[in-house]
Amino acid sequence: MPRSRRTWSRLRRAAVVGSATLTVVAAPSAALAADNLPPLRPLVQDLKTGGRACATGSERPYVSESPRVTAALYDPESDDQPAEGNFVQGEFEAWWTDADGAEQHRTHTSSRLPSGTSAYWQLPDDVPPNTVVSWRVRAHDGKAASAWSSEDGGSVCEFVYDDENPAKPTVSSTDFPEDSWTARVGEYGTFTVGSSSDDVVAYRYSYIGGPYGTASPEKPGGPVSIRFLPVDTGPETLSVQAVDRSGRISGRTDHSFFVVAPRAPAAHWNLADPAGTKSAAAETGPAARAGTGVAFGAGAPDGTALKTTASLDGTGHGYLSPDTAAVDTRRTFAVGGWVRPARTDAVRTVASQDADGAPGFTLGLRPGSDSAPVWSFRIGGAQVTGGTPETGEWAHVLGLYDAETGLATLYVNGHEVGTPQKAAPVEAAGAFQIGRARGAAGYRDRWQGEVGDVRVYDRVVVPAEAAELGARTARLAGHWSLESAADGASPELYGGAPLQLSDGATIRRAVEDDCAVNPDCVPPTDYPLVGDGDLTLDGTTGHAATDRPVVDTGDSFTIGVVVRLADSDPEHPMTVLSQGGEHADAFKVRYVPTEHEWQLVVTGADDSGAAETVVAREAVADGGEGQGQRLAVVYDDATDQIKLYLDGYTSDEATATFHGAWHSDGGLQVGRGHVDGAWGEYLRGSVDEVHAFSGALNQSDILGLGFGTEPCVC
Repeated sequence: MPRSRRTWSRLRRAAVVGSATLTVVAAPSAALAADNLPPLRPLVQDLKTGGRACATGSERPYVSESPRVTAALYDPESDDQPAEGNFVQGEFEAWWTDADGAEQHRTHTSSRLPSGTSAYWQLPDDVPPNTVVSWRVRAHDGKAASAWSSEDGGSVCEFVYDDENPAKPTVSSTDFPEDSWTARVGEYGTFTVGSSSDDVVAYRYSYIGGPYGTASPEKPGGPVSIRFLPVDTGPETLSVQAVDRSGRISGRTDHSFFVVAPRAPAAHWNLADPAGTKSAAAETGPAARAGTGVAFGAGAPDGTALKTTASLDGTGHGYLSPDTAAVDTRRTFAVGGWVRPARTDAVRTVASQDADGAPGFTLGLRPGSDSAPVWSFRIGGAQVTGGTPETGEWAHVLGLYDAETGLATLYVNGHEVGTPQKAAPVEAAGAFQIGRARGAAGYRDRWQGEVGDVRVYDRVVVPAEAAELGARTARLAGHWSLESAADGASPELYGGAPLQLSDGATIRRAVEDDCAVNPDCVPPTDYPLVGDGDLTLDGTTGHAATDRPVVDTGDSFTIGVVVRLADSDPEHPMTVLSQGGEHADAFKVRYVPTEHEWQLVVTGADDSGAAETVVAREAVADGGEGQGQRLAVVYDDATDQIKLYLDGYTSDEATATFHGAWHSDGGLQVGRGHVDGAWGEYLRGSVDEVHAFSGALNQSDILGLGFGTEPCVC
């Protein structure tokens, strides 16, 4: 078993003490001399040249400046004190042969240091470049010196000082020629980088905004190939610097080119064909034959360019196929589309491609590990799962196999889900299928529900493109400016359902004044929140409501409002907005005075005892003064998240995952919500600028709510 330096020093001391014991009788002075043990020979593994390990020959380091050499020095224990109390000096020696063939020597003695620490020597500036320099060291305790580090089985250390930077690298590419417009988003290409300097060991490279990396040649000075995947259109530049074995860096070489829009899909079926059609026309690729279980003219997801889709009945006749392969599954490809499952209780296939008695890949849904359904992309022994399919809910699903990385990736509603998996696909030269997958005994795992806009790509679909494919634009569902009322109702600006006012709810108009011309005028202090009017509620019975739902609470939606509480210390919680059913609210926004916060409360069912999910933002009741507080509620069905915004901003505490959204059939309520199955939590204060959207607004759009103008939803 290897022994430590302390173990060896103790053994040495024991041996010396033993001999000293025998010597004391005859010569006491000899015993005193034996008590001082010489320092230990510095070990090669404890020596460093400019921070690099001691080495010789082809392993010797090259350095970019005259280096600092270091050595850990040890002095063994004595009778009087442990080794840590001993002090030692390093005696360094360096030598080389100069250009005239004469040997040059330099020496240095370090300061005294405690045993076990490192001594160093900054070598002089006259060390010549491109010359092998050798050095060694020994330890001295003031009485005796150790052996040199090069003796007794040790070794000298060598280095070469390199004072010249490598030449700038060369860059060429047939895929991305300089100043060309041939690069396309989603398609890999290669750069060849080389150098005229034969000591280059690496090339550092970067693109505008990244990525960054380092590539090393097989031998010094050799070329490297750098692969690149364009992910955005516009000008792009590859910048490269060469690094030699001493760490010196060359000047930069820039290779500029332009990236253009990605190629269209290899095959694309909108599936928006007229009802009764026998096949689906293709935007690109061949038409897809439709089985008799396919009905065109079905609904389409809101907020997309689709007008209709195809409905598949889940039987052996519910499929579409071009009767030919759409893509080479051994190479990079992607497949995706909009789907709305009618059932999620079994394996269901959105798209596949036939192989020999099995599918080469499948995209669809399947039961998860806990029996809950998940979206799935299977290819080449890999399966990526994620997201939560919901019966009757639209989702965009897309599977990607990148042959460059060997990874399979799954996107749901434009967001990457699950963990990419290594795949080894086999050839699947059979027909592409929509709505079913090949099995040993025939087709199986049939889709039941709607399918639309199926696309197959023979390239990478980059993350931004996947997000665009799965995006749904929010649509204004209602805007109540609360400036006026007629016949007990305040109109929606574009002719939608008005807000019916109850007793205790009034539209307050701005008070006319003549302060501009009357010096004795006292300006009013109680202005409406926004514009010339707002809704005032008495906190007892006052509320306003539509006679039907304003947003689909089972799908993505956004609701915004401006509110000012009449009291600085309300006596009970007060709801400003809600929408739900007969017994519970699908959502409500309320102020809870005991917590000094606004809360967004969502429930999992139209049941007074349904489980609640609550997120909150801290706030102080304004007590009838100020410009009010701007609140916004966002439910994003694509990410299954709820968010509560206050004055345009949210937080981690105001965000939560929520899977229990349901379709409420009650009208939008302003100023009240359900409490134990009955109406309550009436609000006392003012409300203005109620906005409702089908779809989830983003941060920048939320910032525009509540100022009396339409936000940009783009």
